[in-house]
Parts: sequence; C-alpha cells; structure tokens
Amino acid sequence: MSDALLAETVHFAGAQGDVIEGYLARPLGRDRYGGVVVIHHMPGYDDPTKEITRRFAFYGYAALCPNLYSREAPGASPDDAAAAVRAAGGVPDERLVGDVDGAARYLRALTGANGKIGVIGYCSGGRQSVLAACSLRLDAAVDCYGAFAFFDPPEGAPVAFKPLAGLLPNLSCPLLGLFGAEDQYPSPEEVDAFDKELTRLGKPHEFHSYEGAGHAFFSVDRPAYRPEAATDGWRRIWDFFGTHLAS
Repeated sequence: MSDALLAETVHFAGAQGDVIEGYLARPLGRDRYGGVVVIHHMPGYDDPTKEITRRFAFYGYAALCPNLYSREAPGASPDDAAAAVRAAGGVPDERLVGDVDGAARYLRALTGANGKIGVIGYCSGGRQSVLAACSLRLDAAVDCYGAFAFFDPPEGAPVAFKPLAGLLPNLSCPLLGLFGAEDQYPSPEEVDAFDKELTRLGKPHEFHSYEGAGHAFFSVDRPAYRPEAATDGWRRIWDFFGTHLAS
C-alpha cells in the first residue's frame, strides 16, 4: 500500500457558515479511509499540530485540523492568535461544535471517505473532543489530557470553560482518555471522577494514566515530553481508531 500523502491548507464552512481555515492531510493510493478531526491545543494552530495531522494521513486516515482562532486573529502567528483567544476567555463551546461539525462534513465529502469520523484533541482540545462527541454523532473520540472536562477551572483561569458532566449522557461514541498521573489539570482526582461517571452512565470508554508523565507528554518539542508514555499512547490511538473507524 502506498505511503504517499497530500497535505495542504483548505477552507471550509464552520459554525454559522463562517468560512475558516484548516490544515488537511490525506493518504494517496487508498480506496477507503476514515476521517479524523484534529483539535489543536491552546497554544494554537501551530507546526507541531500540523505534524500530528500529517501523521494521521501517514497511517491511513484523512485528517483535518480546523484553525479555531481564524476569526480572532486571521493571519497572525500561533502565539499571537492564542493570546487573543485567551484574552477573550477561550473558544465558545457552541462555536467549537459548529467548527468540528463543518470539519466532519468536509471529511465525509472527500473521495474515498468511508463516512466514519473520529475526533482527537490535546490540552484544551481534549476537553473539546469530549464536547464534540457529546454534541455530534461521531464514531470515536480521544481526549489527550483535556482539562476541565469534569471539574470547574480554578479561580482566575484564563478560560471560561464549563464542566461537561451534564452532557455526558449524550456521549455518542466510544471514548479513549490518555492522561499524565503527574498532571494538575486534569488532576488524577478529576480523571477518576470522570471515569466513574462514564461507568455509571454505561458509556464505552477506556482511560489510561501514565506514571511519571504530566501535562503535554505527547509534545515532542517541550520539556514535558515523555517518550514511553507517548509511544504507548500512540499505540492505543492506532488500535482504538483502527477498531472504530475502519471500513
């Protein structure tokens, strides 16, 4: 099977029909493939996130990362765009859902798409992955150390996120959660409470916490990177999406 892929900037209709930017990577030489919406972390729509998007294409998925900061800071650097969005309290939940829905529609319309869509997010994107899976009909969701999915943000936090506990009965698909045991947001206590509530609701999920890892352990360009945790995490992601997004 070919390992060729195509990666490019595209534009598509997001929330309320707004045309936003996204980074698309898709495999070439494959007849049928699932789609993955990649939700970037709070530092923004940056080169490391685009590299992750290309990685999904290499492994046989069409992946689209929406630039969630397109409206606040079009054309700005990731750092400047992230600062503008933090100052505004973060991406509104309703808009996030609309942007992910638009990305999913784009992926489903690609030639060769099998119609199945997964979502994955890192940091704030982890919480937003859960939000999307509770608000849209999806086939699989991955939460990579998403803070404030279950507990309230601390006082003075630079985001206005609300916990998602009330939405969990609407979770539409299996959920994979990957967390650092040394993380503070989300803390092990939050992860445990989140896990227990999903179990109580009978929602299919699997959570894994890594000893010696804190927040952002997937980030190869940061001191927080933990190779063993990240390697095992990627293995679980490929197994999970392979089960739920295959043709």
